[in-house]
Amino acid sequence: MKLCPRLIDVHVPREPEGAVLLLHGGASRRRSMRVSPAQLSVLRMIPIARRVARAGRGRLAVFRLLNSRRGWDTNHTPVDDARWALAGVAKRFGDALPACLIGHSLGGRAALLAAGHPAVRSVAALAPWVYPTDVASALRGRRILIVHGTQDRIASQSRSLALARALSRHAEVGYVSVEDGKHAMLRHHGVFDRLATEFAVTTLLGAPPAGALARIASGERLITV
Repeated sequence: MKLCPRLIDVHVPREPEGAVLLLHGGASRRRSMRVSPAQLSVLRMIPIARRVARAGRGRLAVFRLLNSRRGWDTNHTPVDDARWALAGVAKRFGDALPACLIGHSLGGRAALLAAGHPAVRSVAALAPWVYPTDVASALRGRRILIVHGTQDRIASQSRSLALARALSRHAEVGYVSVEDGKHAMLRHHGVFDRLATEFAVTTLLGAPPAGALARIASGERLITV
């Protein structure tokens, strides 16, 4: 059975000024296992998608991506699915529409590795499961935000910090460390959701940054909240 990714419309105005694509996480259970719309890693992105749609005030097209399969393997990764989704958005609205990728866990890794796609203007990686070498090519002009909890026992914060330093040589990178935040982002979920939403609206629509994002814009690169 062929496994294919699926793109879910959350809010799609007729003439959007930007597109936001949400990428879920989720480890593999067995080889080539299909993604379920009901798995927790997928459901976790729904409130963020809705929040972005509200904050966009009808100016942003918001989509959730369901990957073709769970986890990450050498033959096909969520990065391939993210690029497929970006191509689909471009087919609907044209190549000039700028995009923001918001990803959690392995979805954060996929978002960062897909950041070199021509349509991508910005990436918000939430509790990303990454390696310090996950640096995509063609990152000039990209804006990247990494948000990671200090109590994450699944995705290494030290690795995401190392990656942030590596990425900062190629793109504008801000890093927010969330005190007592865990991998599922249930504790302090409002912090994760709000930062991702405000980052998308700021980078795509030019909204003035506030709070932690304003501090990043003023030159701070590592912030604890």
